[in-house]
Amino acid sequence: MTTKVEERTYEDAVAWLRDHGFDLIEAPGTQNRVFVKKYNVSAAIQKNGDDHVKIFAYPGYLIGSEISKLVNKGYQQFLKTAKAEVPATADHLKALHQFTEEFKEALGLPSLYNESLGTVSEAYQYDRIEDRDKPQAERPKRPWQVATDKVIAKMKKGR
Repeated sequence: MTTKVEERTYEDAVAWLRDHGFDLIEAPGTQNRVFVKKYNVSAAIQKNGDDHVKIFAYPGYLIGSEISKLVNKGYQQFLKTAKAEVPATADHLKALHQFTEEFKEALGLPSLYNESLGTVSEAYQYDRIEDRDKPQAERPKRPWQVATDKVIAKMKKGR
């Protein structure tokens, strides 16, 4: 069974957020862009050209005054900013999950099953597969690749 989700206009979304206890801060130097804050989690939205809402900064827990990015390293989730990386606690994740669900409702976005089960990370970086998300040309060579290249070079030299 499918249900149709009706997206809200920018003004409707801002009004819904104010009515439900979110702090709204106008972004400096721009019009129709606001930072939204609740539970020490923040995100930013802006008005799209056709009166719809566009997410400018996705939800993240505030560390200092910076919106963090949730990173899953397999054994632990971390809140990462440009300056710091902090292990995410259950309280951080609960606040982030609660904020995200209310934020989606405010914008009229669908609440997906897998996201409703718990917090979803922006990035997954397991400790043994670093740089796997980069294009092949940008990945550093693995030790076994370096050794294979040396063997092939010796074989070519010996011919």
